[in-house]
Amino acid sequence: MTNRLLIALALSIGTAACGGGGGGSAGADPTAGSGSGSGSGSGSGASTDSCGVTAQIEFVEAVATDYYYWYDELADVNPSDYSDASSYLAAIMRPVWCDAVDEPDNCQSTGRDPGFSYMTTIEEDTQRFTSGAFYGYGVRYRIINNNFYFADAYEGGPAYIAGIRRGQRLLAVDRGNGFETWEELVARGAELPDAVFGPRGELQTTTFRVIYEDLVSEFTVTTAETTTPPLAGEPLLIARALGSPVGYLNFRTFIDSADEPLREAARTFADAGVTDLVIDLRYNGGGLVRVAETFLNLLAGDSANGQLSYIINLNDKHQSENSTANFSPLAETFSPLRIAFITTGGSASASELLINGLDPHIEVVLVGSETSGKAVGQGAFDLDPDNCEARMRLIAFEIQNGEGQGGYYTGLASTGRFTLYPAEDDATRPFGDLNEDSLETALAWLNGTLEKMPSAANNKQEASVLSVAPFDAAWKITDDAPLNPDGSVRTF
Repeated sequence: MTNRLLIALALSIGTAACGGGGGGSAGADPTAGSGSGSGSGSGSGASTDSCGVTAQIEFVEAVATDYYYWYDELADVNPSDYSDASSYLAAIMRPVWCDAVDEPDNCQSTGRDPGFSYMTTIEEDTQRFTSGAFYGYGVRYRIINNNFYFADAYEGGPAYIAGIRRGQRLLAVDRGNGFETWEELVARGAELPDAVFGPRGELQTTTFRVIYEDLVSEFTVTTAETTTPPLAGEPLLIARALGSPVGYLNFRTFIDSADEPLREAARTFADAGVTDLVIDLRYNGGGLVRVAETFLNLLAGDSANGQLSYIINLNDKHQSENSTANFSPLAETFSPLRIAFITTGGSASASELLINGLDPHIEVVLVGSETSGKAVGQGAFDLDPDNCEARMRLIAFEIQNGEGQGGYYTGLASTGRFTLYPAEDDATRPFGDLNEDSLETALAWLNGTLEKMPSAANNKQEASVLSVAPFDAAWKITDDAPLNPDGSVRTF
């Protein structure tokens, strides 16, 4: 087999939060892209179809054995035993993905790459990193005490326009054949997401019956192409009795369209004299490195000017392609003294890079629950971008802060370097509600009113198993949605 790989890797790490996710990428220019590095190769071997299954499998083999971060741990399997590139990729990755390699039906995740390497298409992947576009309702949900709550509704999306908001509890759904209550769905063992949202990516109209603060409402929503607003609502200034207000920012995803909203938020906080911030990353699965770099510079460009902000470390075959970035001030840079980051298992990749990169320079704590532990980034490698849609997202580098600290494969708090104040993601209340448990806890830390101040040294967390499933997965109706293969929280 002769595979010619023309690697032009842009850089990114993580995902765009859009029901499908994006990835990180590895490459020489950390400002050029994001979790998407694009490498292209053309499989010119025995296959007569340059975009067919054989060419794709040859391509996967060539790129994975060269650029995969743990290339020396890949399984040696017979490519002819696999009918598609995704199955072949899963087979060679099994020693990295699973502890129980010798048990075919049992994969105990190692946490290093629980499905973050996968096959996709150029079109789908590109959309995730520009506008976060996808086809659907524009909502997220959470299961709390076996009840379904809308956890987010994207401003400008069809569900938001119809009236769906975070905090509403689903009572019943009508997808064209009359209402079926939530209790009836649970009783018959229906599966999500189809039981509530219908088939993915299709034009459909659904009526949701919801309750919020004892008011029952019905909202009819027709799916449409929807973009992901990078911020959930406007930046808030939360007044307090003494001193300047606390700034609150709910940041959904590190995509290109986030650049100006982040700068505007920094201007708002600077003009108000903000020194204490709450940055809500509870559903932010990451995205573009260049956007993370902008955010790092907005928050610490002055206080850490000239110092390393992050390091992108490739495998030992490609150390010459490692990249670094230094803090530098932007026009909108201001200097917060303390930041409380609201996190969950859906806070991944670029979100963790941001927290980890700021830690040596600003007093930071975590509020909520342990982060995802996506201490690596994905490269986007294209088989033949001029003629084929096939793209592979592949873990190609580890993310470290300026002091070389990385390896947080079970989350940031598990390293013992970060203080975590446990709090619930209370999806029964809107973002920015002062009584929402995570925000209330964050403000209590900033105001010095928390009853117990845990020590970071004693704050190591139990290793958690990341719930990651394919983009087309289904799951029990009483379960929260698993993360996407890129680490993002699912959107519908």
